[in-house]
Amino acid sequence: VLDPVMVAKSGDRLLSPEAVSIVRDKLLPMCTLLTPNLPEAGDLLHKPEPASLQEMHSTLSELCLLGPEWVLLKGGHLDGPDSVDLLQGQGQSHVFQSPRIPTRNTHGTGCSLSSAIAALLPGRSVPAAVGLAKEYLNGALAAADQLQIGLGQGPVHHFHALWPKLEPLKTS
Repeated sequence: VLDPVMVAKSGDRLLSPEAVSIVRDKLLPMCTLLTPNLPEAGDLLHKPEPASLQEMHSTLSELCLLGPEWVLLKGGHLDGPDSVDLLQGQGQSHVFQSPRIPTRNTHGTGCSLSSAIAALLPGRSVPAAVGLAKEYLNGALAAADQLQIGLGQGPVHHFHALWPKLEPLKTS
């Protein structure tokens, strides 16, 4: 599973053009699953990032031609009430759509998703692992505002299913 962390949420480039070429030409053909967000997809293809669901579909097909067995194109950068991710590989296509969860604590969503997929992949198909990982991430996003870490954008709540729910304080 390769999450090509190449573009920061701020838009800053994290890899030099030479490093992007190495990722595209050397690493992608060895991947079972590539998980780019929209800016990263644009960088890999040397074109503007997809700005619509229709553009995501054509970009997904182009990414598949770079050699990975599967591509999960993450659509979280698009506007709208839903977050739509597209999965394609081995002659199959899948759409994962979930309501956009309003939270300022979204730091680490892409890395958390790819890590969850990698952990869930043994013994499962890629579409099944992606579906379970998306459920986990949606729970981590929904519970993220329970965390009060730092002053800025915080992380998703990775341990949402393990930490006990706190009961509201009782006043007399």
